[in-house]
Amino acid sequence: MVLSPAAEWRVIEPESGDPGYLIVNYVAFLAAIPPACLFLRGLVFGWRWPRVGFHHIHHFGLFSGLFGAVVHWLVALVVVYAIAVIIDGLAPTFSGQKNQQNAMKLAAYSMTPAWLARVFALIPGLGFLRLLALIYSVYVFWLGLPILMKPPPDRAGPYALATIVCGIVLSIVVAAVVGPVL
Repeated sequence: MVLSPAAEWRVIEPESGDPGYLIVNYVAFLAAIPPACLFLRGLVFGWRWPRVGFHHIHHFGLFSGLFGAVVHWLVALVVVYAIAVIIDGLAPTFSGQKNQQNAMKLAAYSMTPAWLARVFALIPGLGFLRLLALIYSVYVFWLGLPILMKPPPDRAGPYALATIVCGIVLSIVVAAVVGPVL
């Protein structure tokens, strides 16, 4: 998915996209990378918190860090499923084929580069690589949408853009709700 996404989407298209199967056998593992890396970074290097001042480095405690990692992981599972619902729900609006399993595959597999790149959170100063991977995930999504959801070529761009905007809004809402808990 990372090295040749266009070809990989053709291989993924006929596969099963059962949400339960994908969540348990794919998303659960890859979605664990970001919280695990953030947990380790918090323990080893700590974080500079703007609330405390950038000159102060805060280290997480073991249990608070674990709690935050588990919540982060669970939220990632829910967000992937919610994005799949959004993708499937928007399909008729853009003359795409409504297909819950393909929407789930698209939501799950397109996040692969972003999840994998979270290992760069372990190394201070490499945060820009995570941003590049997120942009690449959007590109991977852009390539997969026409293959899996089958909108007409002239509607694929607006469909992808609408889904990406909904995903950004969803991320902001989730961060506002869950952020204070962490």
